[in-house]
Amino acid sequence: MKTIKVTPNDDLQRILDSITCPTTIYMTNGTYRQKLWVKCDGVKIVGEDRETTRIVWDDYAKKPHPDGSEYNTFRTYTLCITGEGVTLENLTVENSNTAPEKVGQCVALSVNAKRFHAANVKLVSTQDTLYTAPFPDDLVIRYSGLTDDATYYDGFIPKEQLYMEGESVQIYEKCTICGTVDFIFGGAEAYFYDCDIISLGDRRKCGYVAAPSHSLKQERGYAFINCRFTDGGADKGTIYLARPWRDFGKCDFIDCTVGEHVSPLLFDKWNDTFRDKTARFAFCNLGGGEFAPVCWSKELTRAEADNIIECFRARKRSFNVQ
Repeated sequence: MKTIKVTPNDDLQRILDSITCPTTIYMTNGTYRQKLWVKCDGVKIVGEDRETTRIVWDDYAKKPHPDGSEYNTFRTYTLCITGEGVTLENLTVENSNTAPEKVGQCVALSVNAKRFHAANVKLVSTQDTLYTAPFPDDLVIRYSGLTDDATYYDGFIPKEQLYMEGESVQIYEKCTICGTVDFIFGGAEAYFYDCDIISLGDRRKCGYVAAPSHSLKQERGYAFINCRFTDGGADKGTIYLARPWRDFGKCDFIDCTVGEHVSPLLFDKWNDTFRDKTARFAFCNLGGGEFAPVCWSKELTRAEADNIIECFRARKRSFNVQ
């Protein structure tokens, strides 16, 4: 595999656009203030040190685009992945906006690929930190402009970031993910193993970790295994582990520890919807407090939880990850 060493003074997007074969990008320490899009398959991006090798940008949903329209959530990323089999290691990806109640969503990492792996990566933002494709079908229609109405706003999202047929499997190991509202969201089959999930303070005094949008046809959704949900400034009892962005969103929480910032109810149904009737939220062996989970969630048996853990291990083996 070809290796390219880069510094913060390099035009990393130009280098990424020149790649035509599996390549390792080794990033030396420093702040790379660049908005990046990885399109090539088989790219591995490795930082010298997670805390001091940082990719930083500051776009936000309410930012005006040159055509006069707002950016919307899905243009705000600092780093976007559409190449298959991309790996990130030992670095931080950050959206530096800190006032989502004023500027809207601020995505740090947007993964629009069928296979993706992150290890020892830190993701930092506030609202909508990590997006895990695919889009819900209704948003594909909304943003692609599939209509006879010539005035219909199509969202100006490139097709490479909008269309993704088939399943998406993403693995996050020993990562730290920080945010406030819906800061892990999307429809991928995604496994978070041995991760630190940090809820930051928010002026709205209420936050949500995961916002899944899985189809009913998907057997697997989000699985948080051996993760630690910790307080990074959120008030006691103000955070929910998940709320369904779309009907049938699926989340499993297995062998995790939860701080006092998390509500005893654990889950929320999403505003005035009826998604409590369809959401697939479950847990097993949560530590850290006394909980009174909503009646529409499920407590997994040990056998059911172990089956999900084995699915994670099988997916990891298929990635050829040690």
